[in-house]
Amino acid sequence: MEKRKICVVTSTRADWGLLSGVARELRRSEAAEVSIVATNMHLEEKYGMTVGEIEDDGFAVDARVPMPAASDSPLDTALATADCLAGIARALDRIRPDMLLILGDRYEMLAVATAATIMRVPIAHIAGGEISEGAIDDNIRHALTKLSSLHFTATEAYRNRVIAMGEDRRRVFNTGALGVYNIEHDPVVAKEELEEFIGMKIGAGTLLVTLHPATCDPVPVSERCQALLDALDTFHHNKVVFTYPNNDPEGAVIIDMINDYARCNPGRVAVVPSLGRARYLSLLRYVAAVVGNSSSGIVEVPSLRIPTVDIGIRQCGRIAATSVIHCEADADSIREAILFALSPAGKRMAAETENPYHKPDTLRRIVEVLTTVNLSDITVKRFVDPYPILNQPAE
Repeated sequence: MEKRKICVVTSTRADWGLLSGVARELRRSEAAEVSIVATNMHLEEKYGMTVGEIEDDGFAVDARVPMPAASDSPLDTALATADCLAGIARALDRIRPDMLLILGDRYEMLAVATAATIMRVPIAHIAGGEISEGAIDDNIRHALTKLSSLHFTATEAYRNRVIAMGEDRRRVFNTGALGVYNIEHDPVVAKEELEEFIGMKIGAGTLLVTLHPATCDPVPVSERCQALLDALDTFHHNKVVFTYPNNDPEGAVIIDMINDYARCNPGRVAVVPSLGRARYLSLLRYVAAVVGNSSSGIVEVPSLRIPTVDIGIRQCGRIAATSVIHCEADADSIREAILFALSPAGKRMAAETENPYHKPDTLRRIVEVLTTVNLSDITVKRFVDPYPILNQPAE
C-alpha cells in the first residue's frame, strides 16, 4: 500500500510542542510519510531560532518559509502574512502532500490554509471550536475550521460548535488536548538541569509568567504589562520566570518591558525566550502557579494540580477548570488573584480540580484518523446545514 504524504506545518515553539508527538507517531506508521514545514517564529533569532528544536527531535525540515516583518505593527504583520502565503504555496507545490496538518488559531496559519485550499490540498485542523474573545485569533480559528476537512477538537462542546458551523459530524472528532496528553507521557527534565538553563534557582514559590498581547484589547499593551509588573513587585520573596510572548502585534513592547524588569531584579527574575516543550512542561512541576494569559494556563496547567491566574480578556470564552482564577488586567486584581493562588485555599482548589481537556487516547485517535480516513471523501467539502428546517425556501 502506498503511504499517504502528510505535511505538518508548524510556526511556533508552542505548536511544535503539541504537533511533534503526532509527527513522531505518523513517522512510525506504515501508512504515512511525514514532511515538516517550519515558518514564522521558528526562523527568528529573537525568539530562539526554534527550528533547531524540530531538528533536535530527529526531524528534517523539508521547507523553511520565512516571514520577516519590519516591525510588529498590524500593517507589517499583515504584509508578513502575505509573504507566508506565497512561501507556503511554493513549498506545497514542491512537496505535493496528500494532506496538510495544522493546529490552532494564529494569523500565519490562515495564510497556510488559504494556500492549501487554493491548491486543493485537504486540511486537518487541531483545536477548532474554541473561543478566545480577546484576540483576533478567535476569528482566525473559525476561519481555519471552514477551510479544513478534518477536525480534532479538545472537548465535546467544541466538537458540537464545529458541527454547528456546518461541518460534517463524521469528520469532527473529540480527541482531548494534545498538551494534556504530553504532560502525562513526556519525560521530566530534572530541576537542576532547568535551573542551569534558566540561570536561576527555582524556589518553592516561583511563578511562571507568560503575557501575550490581547489583540482585541482597547487598552495599550504597555499599560497591561506594567500592571502585571506592578503586581509582581509586591511578591518580593517569590522568584519569577518569564517566557517571551508570541510575535503578535506589539509583542516587542512586552519583551522590552520584561527584560528591563529582569535587569532591575537580578537573582529574583529570569527571562527565557523559549523553554521548549520538555523544559516548559517539566518546569510546571516545580512552580507554585502560572500567571498570564496563555492558553496553556487554561488547557494544560490544571493537569499538574497547580493554580493558573488568567489575566484580562484574551482567553475569555474558553472552557476552564476550577483551578483557573480569572481576573481583570489591573494591578490590584492581578495581585489579589496571585495571593489567592498561593494561599492554602487556592492550592487545595487546584489539587482537587479535574481537567476538562483530558482524554486518555488523544494521540492514538488523531493518528488513527489521519492514516485511515478516505481522502477521496474529504477533498470536496459540503456545508451541512445545522438548521435545515428553518432554512427551507419560502413557498
